[in-house]
Amino acid sequence: MSDPETETDADAAGADAAGADSTDTAKGTDPAAPQVVLLDVLPNGRPDDGRPGYQKSPVAYGLDVQSFRLFEIALSDTAQVSVSDRLTLDGDAVGRYREVGVDDLTRNAAAEIEYAVEAIVEDDERRFVDFFNSADPLTLRQHQLDLLSGIGETLRNKILDTRKRGPFEDFEDLTDRVSGLHRPKEVLIERIVDEIREDDLKYRIFARRPE
Repeated sequence: MSDPETETDADAAGADAAGADSTDTAKGTDPAAPQVVLLDVLPNGRPDDGRPGYQKSPVAYGLDVQSFRLFEIALSDTAQVSVSDRLTLDGDAVGRYREVGVDDLTRNAAAEIEYAVEAIVEDDERRFVDFFNSADPLTLRQHQLDLLSGIGETLRNKILDTRKRGPFEDFEDLTDRVSGLHRPKEVLIERIVDEIREDDLKYRIFARRPE
């Protein structure tokens, strides 16, 4: 796994705007700033920053709860946050932030992705159950439901036929009404994690990639 590209904390905090990465976003400039689940918090700054400790700002890595984008976040010196906390990127705890890829994460942040996705799905169950209610064909031969592990043509057709009689209310309703559909929540989480981690997927339903 590669280390994040070098960027001084002074840049990240906005102390030297001219030297900041062009993909950085300053607090207060994004009217639709994402909310993220924190994957890792580095109170002493990034390990690849060779400056003295007193010159470093704390850094965190977070996963966007809506589009599953990954962010590196320069925190304010007074921020009191921990792994699994939710943080709005336009809040007082944030200086600047930038979108990153999986390879830019710390080892601890990368290991935390699946737990964060699980928490997001459980906290907003109806949103993800509605995927089963509204999933559409991708092509004449492939359906969005086919992207989920263990769902083949027979099970896909069962889901489509069953939802015609009324939308699924929750994951328990899914398993009760669709014979043979086991662990739909876990299968959905697996797909989301794959979309976050993998670069070569043909279709992405949940996780947006960095531009």
